[in-house]
Amino acid sequence: MSEGYIQVPAAPGFDNTLAFLREGYDFIGTRCDDLGADGFETRLMLRPVLCLRGQDAADLFYGQNLFTRKGAMPPSTLRLLQDKGSVQALDGEAHRHRKRMFAQLLVDTPPDRMVSLFERHWREAEVTWIAKEGTELFAASNMVLTRAAWEWCGLPVDTVNINDLCDQLVGMVENAGRVGPRMWRELVRRAALERKLESLIVQIRKGELKAPEDAPVSFVAHWIDSDGKQLSAKVAAVELINLLRPIVAIGRWILFSAMALHHHPQWQTRIAGGEDDWIEPFAEEVRRTYPFFPVIGGRSLRPFTWGGKRFDKGQWVMLDLFSTNRDGRIYPNPLMIQPERASSWRDQDFRFMPHGAGDLRKDHRCPGEWLTVSIMSSAIRLLTQEMKYQVDDQDLAMPMNRLPTRPAGGLRIRFVDHTLKAAHQSNG
Repeated sequence: MSEGYIQVPAAPGFDNTLAFLREGYDFIGTRCDDLGADGFETRLMLRPVLCLRGQDAADLFYGQNLFTRKGAMPPSTLRLLQDKGSVQALDGEAHRHRKRMFAQLLVDTPPDRMVSLFERHWREAEVTWIAKEGTELFAASNMVLTRAAWEWCGLPVDTVNINDLCDQLVGMVENAGRVGPRMWRELVRRAALERKLESLIVQIRKGELKAPEDAPVSFVAHWIDSDGKQLSAKVAAVELINLLRPIVAIGRWILFSAMALHHHPQWQTRIAGGEDDWIEPFAEEVRRTYPFFPVIGGRSLRPFTWGGKRFDKGQWVMLDLFSTNRDGRIYPNPLMIQPERASSWRDQDFRFMPHGAGDLRKDHRCPGEWLTVSIMSSAIRLLTQEMKYQVDDQDLAMPMNRLPTRPAGGLRIRFVDHTLKAAHQSNG
């Protein structure tokens, strides 16, 4: 790390909490542009914070083992998305060891089985979509993913109410950026799901509930942690949610993929015509340009100096994922979907970071990107090559102060021709 100290710009205003709530995704990027810098100091909730963006900041945040997630997010948001004891709440060797559990399930094991389950449940659900006047794609995709994820984990379908499970998993993501009664309700619902899964973990360990030995639920239930002991049933339940919830959250990426196809009909035509090599690059451009979570927070584990800036232990930092993925210095015409950029999760660099940056086996990067991109690619193929539908006239605006954001209606579609689906069924 470099020596010395250079004062970074300070954003106008004593505290910018209201501005952050008002501007959401644009809060950091706009101020960086105005200040002519890739970082600035301000206060949020009266607490000093350093806001950063860009490739170098991502390398600092993810690649140097200098930050912890502990104390860097509102407690209610942390509990709703991760909860105590989860892999994201760990640091050092404890984090790396627990991360191996997820890597073995999501990186070392190809996503073929989960993708196959997703496609089967999608085609089964499509029968009901055809019978309706219209379908909200976001809600429909979430239900398909919930059914597929539960089966993929190795849990019997009769051990859960799938509708309730879908609502619980979707609610965790939908309300992660909220405050007030909705957040409180989702915390109660999450606690109920944790208790349910904890009971199932205990039954599996006692042999009272049968699950395949190679199923993810068995893997989590019998994982030996860095202390040489099995995870507690509660922590195992938390980590099982950390498999289920992110899979269901792919429904948002499917929604954004369908919106991107709608707004870029030339790509819908090309992929529908069989140009399959463009499907994954198209999916990656959707992940780069569309808004998921805007920022990630961390606290410095020890004092250090970076870029002339002195970081004290406990320094609160917020890294802007949204504007870094749209950085015009890296991506010319950054708002345009251009699959020829060939951005890929496989690069594991510090430029392309819709799921975090760095080494997904060791750093705090999400280990589920291969699965995410594979399911998105499958959905894009299904939407273009097996279905013909029209998008209803509707407001597809996404309020940038809603975290995470999406169109309020979830993209309503209706079928106009079932020829492609019939042809697929007859062929296979």
